[in-house]
Amino acid sequence: MTMKDLVLNGFNKFTITGNSRRKVVFNMSEFQVAYIPVGVPTFHIESAQAEFEKSKELISGLTAHGVYPEKMLLSIEDLCAYLDTINPSLIILQNITFANSAYPSEVLKRFSCPVLLWTLREPVIDGGRLRLNSLTGAYSAGNSLMSFRDGNFEYIFGGTDEQKVISKINATIQAAKLKTELGSLKLASVGHTPQGFGFGRALDIDMLKVFGVTLESIEARELINKAIGFTDEECESFLQETKEHTVGLDATPEKNRKDFARLYKAYKDYVTENKIGALSSRCWPDFFTAFGTPVCTVLAMLNDLGIPASCEADAYGALSMYMGTQLTGAPVFFGDPVSLDEEENTITFWHCGTAACSLANPDTGAQVGVHPNRKLGPTMEFGCKPCEKVTVFRIGRKADGAFRFFLLSGEALDKPKQFSGTSIVVKTEAPSDEIVCRSVKEGWEPHFIVIYGDVKEQLEVLAHMLGIEVCKY
Repeated sequence: MTMKDLVLNGFNKFTITGNSRRKVVFNMSEFQVAYIPVGVPTFHIESAQAEFEKSKELISGLTAHGVYPEKMLLSIEDLCAYLDTINPSLIILQNITFANSAYPSEVLKRFSCPVLLWTLREPVIDGGRLRLNSLTGAYSAGNSLMSFRDGNFEYIFGGTDEQKVISKINATIQAAKLKTELGSLKLASVGHTPQGFGFGRALDIDMLKVFGVTLESIEARELINKAIGFTDEECESFLQETKEHTVGLDATPEKNRKDFARLYKAYKDYVTENKIGALSSRCWPDFFTAFGTPVCTVLAMLNDLGIPASCEADAYGALSMYMGTQLTGAPVFFGDPVSLDEEENTITFWHCGTAACSLANPDTGAQVGVHPNRKLGPTMEFGCKPCEKVTVFRIGRKADGAFRFFLLSGEALDKPKQFSGTSIVVKTEAPSDEIVCRSVKEGWEPHFIVIYGDVKEQLEVLAHMLGIEVCKY
């Protein structure tokens, strides 16, 4: 694996502009990664300078948001002068040589952002001079970090050409980016969770305190009432947009097609006007009984626009989707674990039909059908495309209310639709029956996210930054 394979230079995100959809680079102008190489001038400066140059090259290859000192910071005076010029979202604190605890303490008393402590390997072991003594300096820094941060920091040991170092630095940068972006996320809760689905219900104060996310609430009937008031002409472009991205929409009765387009416009207008970055939506029974057309395909279209949208009003499901989408720049799958195959070592995740059209297996395309229980459409009907590496993820809560992250690695197999609706079959690394047994006994919620890509390390680092427990399966 090369460094290029590990790099995610900025988040890719879809943005909504009128009725068009286009992919743009996400604006991270406020995000800053500060490289802080500290040391003293009494060690081998030529070796330290070489590591300084290589370190800057590595970090700049992983992010466009790095800031770097003009020279190594070999005195407290030089360190303070540099710290006066930065406003970091992430600090990469490196012992370029040994440095006592006064150096990290100066950094920590000024900034509260996440810290990655990086220790360099000795360049030469030949029985002669200790050239860097970076590792001893790391112990001084670690001691300060324990005092200031109660141990909440990341750490890596190794040189600039080591894959574990590249991977760790990259994952930490991506996690810090995501943590920064959570602070400006507005997540909408459209309606309430159905009875018995309270696990997805969120309190605005919890969202803000733990994740930095602003939670906005709106009643489902408000969007339904807006949808009812639109004319066919106002909604025609929304209908045409959906036809371009789906297969078989014309088989849906005309009234349901037009009502879907009205509902899609209502949701899309609401998202655009209120700068919503993700949403959870009530679905049944209201959209069947009060409106006569499901919201499933509306959510599918929003997911393809880069607005993660969960159904059954699962706010923490929507937040999980947002994290996966931001880390990969692509839609994620939201669904229930519904089937287990011990021989194949797989778990099937399924839901009624809200998956993004771009997740459909290219052999079938994003087919349109009807809801499996209510027999009303349009909903999405397909098996998802395969992927060699996926991450199954969920933001969950324990019985005492504490948050935790569910993390599981696997492969999405090339499988047809398993049940009416949308489905994805994940081959797991650990025995699938043990995963199911353990996760049921440990009380996990029934909605999970399947992310197209291996982002397990990034999410683990993010959890550490947020002070959240990680549960690996």
